[in-house]
Amino acid sequence: MLKIRHVAFLFFVALTLTVTRSAIAARGNAIDATESCNDPLGCVTVAPGDPIRIGYALAVSGPLESLGIDARRGIEIAIDKKHTVMGRSIELIGEDSGCSSEKGQTAAQKLAADLTISAVIGTSCSGAAMSAAPILSNAGMVMISPSATSSSLTDPDIHSAGFLRTSYNEKVQGQVMARYAYTRLDVRKAATIHDGSAYADKLQQAFADVFTELGGDIVAQETVRWDDTDMRPTLTKIAAHKPDFLYYPVFVSDGSLITRQAKEVSGLENAILAGADGMLIHSFLEAAGDAAEGMYLTSVDLNWSGSEYDALLARYQELYGEPPISAFHAQAYDAANMIFAAIEKIAIVDGGGNLVIGRQALRDALFGARNYFGITGVLSCDEYGDCADPVITMQQVTEGQFEVIDHLPVYLRTQKIYLPLIGR
Repeated sequence: MLKIRHVAFLFFVALTLTVTRSAIAARGNAIDATESCNDPLGCVTVAPGDPIRIGYALAVSGPLESLGIDARRGIEIAIDKKHTVMGRSIELIGEDSGCSSEKGQTAAQKLAADLTISAVIGTSCSGAAMSAAPILSNAGMVMISPSATSSSLTDPDIHSAGFLRTSYNEKVQGQVMARYAYTRLDVRKAATIHDGSAYADKLQQAFADVFTELGGDIVAQETVRWDDTDMRPTLTKIAAHKPDFLYYPVFVSDGSLITRQAKEVSGLENAILAGADGMLIHSFLEAAGDAAEGMYLTSVDLNWSGSEYDALLARYQELYGEPPISAFHAQAYDAANMIFAAIEKIAIVDGGGNLVIGRQALRDALFGARNYFGITGVLSCDEYGDCADPVITMQQVTEGQFEVIDHLPVYLRTQKIYLPLIGR
């Protein structure tokens, strides 16, 4: 009996030593990972064999799903081309952020809870970004939007520390359209409509401010609801002021209704109609029909990068069986590649073979990006997250298709905007 107890005791001791050694070894690996991270915002530790995880928060369902699906495809093409970062595969996971503050908040909370995510691309819309950016920033994450253009997002007074964008500041589109209307189309009386979204409201105000500075007269600034179907009362009110130009930088549903119904309102039959990139979608042309003929819209110029963009388009067609469904695949492609480049710049491999990505270091690398040659232009990020240095195209609907009619270089840096209206 004594021998049995003695043997049992020796077995217990051996088992305890084995477990202790295992615990010490595991703790040693944890210490390796922890000690290699002295980043003030913490680190993402990618174990050997695991992928680098990139998140997205995009509008991938509902009436504006083409915006988010197109952007997600741009990210997927970037991943397909890059394949690996520092020897690790890339995994894309995401949430539907819609185009509302509520959905943006929910998407951000879910992504912020996943500590394996290195960076987030999103949101599609400015309203969603306004709620998502603070949540992700407070979680130490970085978020790059391919299409949220509201000037509020990069306003020095309220900018969220982790927010950047590869899309341009809406001041760009609004001012370009104002200058084009005044100097090229000889417009002197204009009216605007917006839908209450941060995107549309700020765009029309940027247009109104510059148009007035140039000497033009803004005769009306009206608002419609995103779910309105009868725009005639608003259009009739505007028609009483006899504008020469109607600017409504809204989305597809409202934009197509305004476009069709404006032609039916006395006093607006000859008004020039204009919008922005939120309507630069084939579904808008289908919904607006012949009423869209001749109207003007602005968007980023993607022709400058030549064969590289042609290759992206070819891959898009190959993977998805159709041409791009919206205007933001290229901005999302650039956002993804900027993240990959930043990770390659700052990530380290620790003693356990883990890839360690410092969150503040990643943020610093992205905000410090200078002269990054992307599909959408030469990107350089300022301290508030504006990275785009775009050339804007003026497009006109001709025979039911968008046709580029002018290239308008725009230089946006440190609160100064220069808008030389010269052809290229």
